[in-house]
Amino acid sequence: MASARVQALLASMTVEEKLAQLVGFWVDQGDELVAPMAGEMATSTRYEEASAHGLGHLTRVYGTRPVEPIARAEWLWAEQRRLQTETRLGIPAIVHEECLTGLAAWQAATFPTPLAWGAAFDPELVAEMGRLIGGSMRELGIHQGLAPVLDVIRDPRWGRVDECIAEDPYVVGTIGTAYVQGLQESGIHATLKHFVGYSASQAGRNHAPVHAGAREIADVLLPPFEMAVRDGGARSVMNSYAEIDGMPVGATPAYLTDTLRDDWGFDGVVVSDYFSVAFLHTMHAVAVDRKAAAELALGAGIDVELPGGDAFPLLAAGLRDGSVDDDLVDRAVLRVLTQKEQLGLLDADFSTPPRAVDLDSPAHRRVAGSLAAESVVLLTNDGTLPLASAHTAATIAIIGPNADSAHALMGCYSFANHVLALHPGVPLGFEIPSLTDAIRAELPSARVLTALGCEVEGDDRSGIADAVAAARQADVAILAVGDRAGLFGRGTVGEGNDVESLELPGVQRELIEAVVATGTPVVLVALSGRPYAIGWALDGDGAVAAALQSFFPGEEGGSALAGIISGRLSPSGHLPVSLPRSAGAQPFSYLHPLLGGPTEITSADSTPVRPFGHGLTYTSFVHSDLRTDAASPAGSTVSVSVQVRNAGERAGVDLVQLYAHDVFASVTRPVAQLLAYQRVSLEPGESATVHFDVPTARLAFTGVDGVRIVEPGTVDLWVGSSCADRETEATVEITGPAHAVTAADARVCGVRVARGVAV
Repeated sequence: MASARVQALLASMTVEEKLAQLVGFWVDQGDELVAPMAGEMATSTRYEEASAHGLGHLTRVYGTRPVEPIARAEWLWAEQRRLQTETRLGIPAIVHEECLTGLAAWQAATFPTPLAWGAAFDPELVAEMGRLIGGSMRELGIHQGLAPVLDVIRDPRWGRVDECIAEDPYVVGTIGTAYVQGLQESGIHATLKHFVGYSASQAGRNHAPVHAGAREIADVLLPPFEMAVRDGGARSVMNSYAEIDGMPVGATPAYLTDTLRDDWGFDGVVVSDYFSVAFLHTMHAVAVDRKAAAELALGAGIDVELPGGDAFPLLAAGLRDGSVDDDLVDRAVLRVLTQKEQLGLLDADFSTPPRAVDLDSPAHRRVAGSLAAESVVLLTNDGTLPLASAHTAATIAIIGPNADSAHALMGCYSFANHVLALHPGVPLGFEIPSLTDAIRAELPSARVLTALGCEVEGDDRSGIADAVAAARQADVAILAVGDRAGLFGRGTVGEGNDVESLELPGVQRELIEAVVATGTPVVLVALSGRPYAIGWALDGDGAVAAALQSFFPGEEGGSALAGIISGRLSPSGHLPVSLPRSAGAQPFSYLHPLLGGPTEITSADSTPVRPFGHGLTYTSFVHSDLRTDAASPAGSTVSVSVQVRNAGERAGVDLVQLYAHDVFASVTRPVAQLLAYQRVSLEPGESATVHFDVPTARLAFTGVDGVRIVEPGTVDLWVGSSCADRETEATVEITGPAHAVTAADARVCGVRVARGVAV
């Protein structure tokens, strides 16, 4: 319910003042391609005209071009003062920025990409990162962050996979909610995106139609958003560009109003993805013009048009003559004014801009380093890693297009790859040692040989001979391959960079095969924004000695990888997405029913090369004695415990993964479903008992009548090193009548770790 102050403001507003609160303005927008079709959709309205009656949002003040933060803050404080003193109502604007891998601004820290968050399986660390990012934003007068992305990965061919957290909705929900909580604890409103269905696009193509059924939407795609709204208290949501079964989300009240507000109780603000209101006319063709698009969007539940006013201002004449429902406009204005009141904007003092900020402090770098290290996944290892002490003074060949590239450590929505790529010659503004730099620092006694081998893209093979020569002279070769993140064709992964093949780009496979053929042990490092079909490099003849998967690990990623290679750090990351067999096996999810996996009635095999949850360490962990309640009523909580022991000779971190399979149900169920997870650090010989309190709602699904229920029946439980490993098993019987899930049902498992005595 809006406050009396907000209601009084609304009552005093003219039509122009109302509509001004429902749009943003992109002051710095030019020819740079940092948003889809930005050049075609740019409004021609001058800023002075657009802000004459106030303004809802200022779009990407820091994040469009490389601007010096303090100088830009001075401009921003002055502009907010102008809105306070030179518009009739004196209402400042909300400032929003991208913050997916840190604040997307020049000189700000760049953290690992969200797919690395998923690989770390560490919500607490992600929350700490969110607090640091939020603190930087608040210092600079920013109020709203366009993150996190809660799209569940359905097809790795989609270019925006590096923005996503995992292919499991519970992992996406718990980690995404942690980021929301961290950001909002610092006073920044998080924006959940892209609500909903965006990642399930046809053939992994950006903006392509979505053919997901109602059950997939309800059971896989919606739960992370529900968790972030109900448990995280997210204050903003951004609509998806997608059309689902012919219905664009931006024009569909069933998602933006019925589910989001009526079912979940969301009372924040819905902002449009950039240009998506106008897209209802230009791309979806469900509106005859932009005015009609504005009416559809408002009716569906979109409150604010971003990045600028391409459609909403066209409603003015209709509001005056009564042809446009003014209740829809008033509803949106109340929400925006309430948000500004909550942010303190209605009473803000903009007299003193910041004089100094540290956007890449030691605290930023500490968390960036910890998250990078925790996210590295050891895919295979014949004992070459960690490098033995003999290698610390050995000859090491560092090869590959991503070995000496700082840009290869950063995701699509990093400021460096998103914006600075359009400003050659401008320095990054922060330290980010490449993998080569980091290994030289990590192993100062080693003799290091370097060779490019090939570029990330293209068919130039002329450098492969030099790479082979370097490998032949070395005791071990470190070969860094993978992606270069960018937008809309400016790279191999990122927004608009969708692919038909999951082979490594360019001639990188030929480079790997040539270096492996030298006989020198090869440590493969995949620095990428998506998982690639690299089974040929991991298994069988021609396999590498060891392989590390690192999903764009950020500014401290090179150092984290070097530490793992040397043995100073131990790998503890696990795959948040299946390592694919081929592009032809897509879309694939480990959450598939029986007929979604290999069967005797098809010659095609979709089994991934490495399963969801896979991740090796430098020690070995044994899981045993899985115990659970014999029976538990639907709607209650199941108590589960398991013992884990470090059976190796090194300290390490295990990811305890609890999986379930509903043996028989009224609709088909996944062969494996992650119920709960917990990182546990153990010394050699140390053991611990991990207790999970699992709400039976974790087993809920949409029943035959369209209602989400927990059904009675037998459920298999297991713990292992991945979804495919049943190391210790148990069974629980869910009893009683079917339970219809409500808001009162817990969505998150409780976890307790009791450490045992070293054995």
